[in-house]
Amino acid sequence: MTMDALARLEAAVDAFRARDFARAVEGLRQAAAEVPAEAMPWELLANAEAATGNDQAAMAALDRRLALDPRNIAALLLKGQLLEREGDRRAADANYQAAINQEAAGGACPPQMRGALGHARAFIAESRNRYAEYLRDTIGEPPTARVAMALDLLAGNREVFLQQPSVFYFPELPQRQFFEPEEFAWLEPMLAALPAMQAELEAVEAEKGGFAPYVVAQPNRPLPNNRLLDDPAWSAFWFWRQGAMVDENAARCPATMAALEHAPMPRIEGRSPVAHWSRLQPGAHIAPHHGMLNTRLICHIPIRTAPACVLRVGNEVREWRDGVPLIFDDSIEHEARNGGDGVRTVLLFEIWRPEIAEDERAALTQLFATIAAYDG
Repeated sequence: MTMDALARLEAAVDAFRARDFARAVEGLRQAAAEVPAEAMPWELLANAEAATGNDQAAMAALDRRLALDPRNIAALLLKGQLLEREGDRRAADANYQAAINQEAAGGACPPQMRGALGHARAFIAESRNRYAEYLRDTIGEPPTARVAMALDLLAGNREVFLQQPSVFYFPELPQRQFFEPEEFAWLEPMLAALPAMQAELEAVEAEKGGFAPYVVAQPNRPLPNNRLLDDPAWSAFWFWRQGAMVDENAARCPATMAALEHAPMPRIEGRSPVAHWSRLQPGAHIAPHHGMLNTRLICHIPIRTAPACVLRVGNEVREWRDGVPLIFDDSIEHEARNGGDGVRTVLLFEIWRPEIAEDERAALTQLFATIAAYDG
């Protein structure tokens, strides 16, 4: 770059700062013919062109920058603004989203473009709402919850969550967050025993013994990275733990133990069954996490419900309601929160995934028992 070219470029920049956009455009256009493309402030030329009403030339300048640097946040945001002004909302959305993605990936957004980045986020949110309304108005009421979720995913109003077990993944199982109670005939006799189970809970609580914090330290293991460690806000009364019956608790609650016999719980030495009352105090929050396996489902039989107490599995949130079990895949990210003033208690146990065949269950039982017995 010659000294004369550098001087003309600096004079054009000064003109832009003085808001003399016509002179800035003239000087920047001349500079564009003289300086190397990678040294040219294309975003500045685009701004000057747009300020004088020449959006086509502004777009051409931004395309020069993006040809050199396809993920330039400032250029993507400016191009989105021009396309929005032209009324091409879908193209504006695409450029805004690319800028947001780049910023999220660690790209540096110029400080002067922070406001534009905020506008881009608001624009995308509004676009998603418009799109969702268009789909609803055109298609009508979805016939099933699955179709409704598909439409929400298409409109960007829900996120996709998949199985991510922390220890063992069994392939080719359906990616379902919740299962419905009517899919499991064995739940009917369990629910018939609900009054007796509720009476047993009341008796145990009256004796003030048996519940202990769910998250506890294990001998010779690192402390769990869980803020509910040793916290009775989330506590358990165990019936089966790591495949062993807790005899004292089982003797106190014969109706609950009889009800559990109806469920297809895995029987794996050193590991399963697993069953307990899970109690969540007001204000308690079980942070998002994934279960160890995707070969099981977790079942909750509500023994005592509480208002404002919710379970989120993936992108779906449900409340515990009287007489309505919740069955879900805990290998999908999930969390629970008691936002009310009552104590929530459920009977929690695991069952085999219904899609796993008997011969596969036998093989997995042997595998998991072998793993449990391995001492390193």
